[in-house]
Amino acid sequence: MITPQDWADTRLLWDYHQMGHTLRPCSVAIGLGSHDLGVADTAADLYKRGMARLLVFTGATSPTTRERMPRGEAVHYRERAIELGVPTSAVLVEPRARNTGENIRFSRELLEAADVEVSSVLLISKPYEERRAYATARKLWPEVEIVSASTPMTLTDYVDSIGDARLVIDMLVGALQRLLIYPEQGFMISQDVPGDVIDAYERLRQHGFTSRLVPESQASNPTHR
Repeated sequence: MITPQDWADTRLLWDYHQMGHTLRPCSVAIGLGSHDLGVADTAADLYKRGMARLLVFTGATSPTTRERMPRGEAVHYRERAIELGVPTSAVLVEPRARNTGENIRFSRELLEAADVEVSSVLLISKPYEERRAYATARKLWPEVEIVSASTPMTLTDYVDSIGDARLVIDMLVGALQRLLIYPEQGFMISQDVPGDVIDAYERLRQHGFTSRLVPESQASNPTHR
């Protein structure tokens, strides 16, 4: 059972995970692969709005996407963006990345190989992954400006889109754990986490929302999504 306190705590985490950046035109937009095709939809929308002249979709497959996206996350994202009217010439695909760090590193290598000059990146992720994506990019690509973006939606809308409230809470808790432990491993920059967010995270862990946590024995392994 999900209690009113659980929901209050979840909203604190949801709000914290989103960066609240003001969108502006960037050199390139990078869509991070996942189970969520909404990333591709948002990338296509931002392209049409003139926020980037070039899209990069990055991602191989994972246990959660293999059946839904058998050709790879980036390939399916590209197909979706083209269906939505983005020209093929405006899309690059990075099909190897299996975690957020590889998303950033391999996309950077792809753009460098294509002689694309990059001073700013519009980084598009799932709503609850904005801060993690930002922190990773700032660590691995510190010389460019990072503008975080995701599909605008409320927590309630996101839960409805996934259809599993408990899973959503588990994902939010897991994402926060990574923000806390990965800076020590050198995978992302460290960010201030308000005390009320930490308290909410701890309560949710104690209430059993733990399926997406990285086991402590594996916390140093960057391959965990």
